[in-house]
Amino acid sequence: MAPALTAGLGLKPQHYDEALRCTAPGLWWEVHPENYLAYGGPRLAWLEAIRARHPVALHGVSLSLAADAPPDAAHLARLAALARRVEPAIISEHLAWSTWGGQYLPDLLPFPRTQAALQRHADNIARTQDVLQRPIAIENPTHYLHIDGHDWLETEFLAELVRRTGCALLLDVNNVHISANNLGFDAQAYLDAFPLHAVAEIHLAGHHADPVHGDTLLIDSHDAPVAPAVWALYERVLARTGPVPTLIERDDHLPAFSEQLAERDQAHHALTAMQPEAAACS
Repeated sequence: MAPALTAGLGLKPQHYDEALRCTAPGLWWEVHPENYLAYGGPRLAWLEAIRARHPVALHGVSLSLAADAPPDAAHLARLAALARRVEPAIISEHLAWSTWGGQYLPDLLPFPRTQAALQRHADNIARTQDVLQRPIAIENPTHYLHIDGHDWLETEFLAELVRRTGCALLLDVNNVHISANNLGFDAQAYLDAFPLHAVAEIHLAGHHADPVHGDTLLIDSHDAPVAPAVWALYERVLARTGPVPTLIERDDHLPAFSEQLAERDQAHHALTAMQPEAAACS
């Protein structure tokens, strides 16, 4: 039987040796598959060595599911080959776009949640899942500016994607906190409306205030410890969902491995302390 996932960490090259030796219970690792789509080489060998000891998840950043065209077929084929090779516990992507009109932009960009956008996104998710032969999880985005033209609330848009495609969701609690701060809505009300029954994974991360605008504009920087306000929202989510595999994201200003593991252990203890009867989502 596969080990139960509790809390995981993003796998960084700086920590490969310590990650390989780590035996923390319930630990799993998440990577951006775009860094491992080669057919060989040392990076892929390290990933396979990690996978031999712990479960791995693939968190994509380039499928551009909200774009004006289907995901690149060659990219999808390489992603499917990697998935067959490492048998990830979860594959996830973003509610965003990064390609349009054949041009690539190195960012995860927002869009008006129109009926047309819903259909494009659903079609692209279905195409991706057909190639991968498994459901994927879609992550809620971070918002910095108001966008006009929405036909759907974000929580309703995500719920409809689940209904149409059978996909799962990745709930990034830090994204909720940042977006609520930047756009002026209530984070808890957003989470109360979120389709928690479909959440297969949770992300926690750090952020910082914009150097010009200060706390009125928070940046999803992944370069700091998880903020107390994000931990508080996370605990309220778990009270409704029960244990859900949770990842601590850290992409910059990396601390010592022991510090990252200690933060991961905080999420691990929150998950393992949950009582079985709390697992039903209300």
